[in-house]
Amino acid sequence: QVQVVESGGGFVQPGGSLRLSCAASGSIFRLYTMGWHRQAPGKQRELVASITRDGSTRYADSVKGRFTIARDNAKNTGYLQMNSLKPEDTAVYYCNANLRTAPIVTTNDYWGQGTQVTVSS
Repeated sequence: QVQVVESGGGFVQPGGSLRLSCAASGSIFRLYTMGWHRQAPGKQRELVASITRDGSTRYADSVKGRFTIARDNAKNTGYLQMNSLKPEDTAVYYCNANLRTAPIVTTNDYWGQGTQVTVSS
């Protein structure tokens, strides 16, 4: 079994910062791409940022220059540093981990339960 758990969400004023963490645990042979997605009320889930095992990153245009994704391969943990937060960043943030549980099985995506981020004055 694999568990993916996010933490670090909360309430912050516009212009503030939050750091989200995503820990993958359980039967993990190798963790590949990790991603952060978000879903605001009434909207579709969207990709915010992703990072490959070798550290290549990509960001949604709406967060470029404000958010930074990172990971610690030894800990199977990912992070999303969010600065200069705006009210439109308010959403539930989900972590996605693409991984292999054994050497010869296919990779699968695992999702966390989500963490709420609210940006408001």
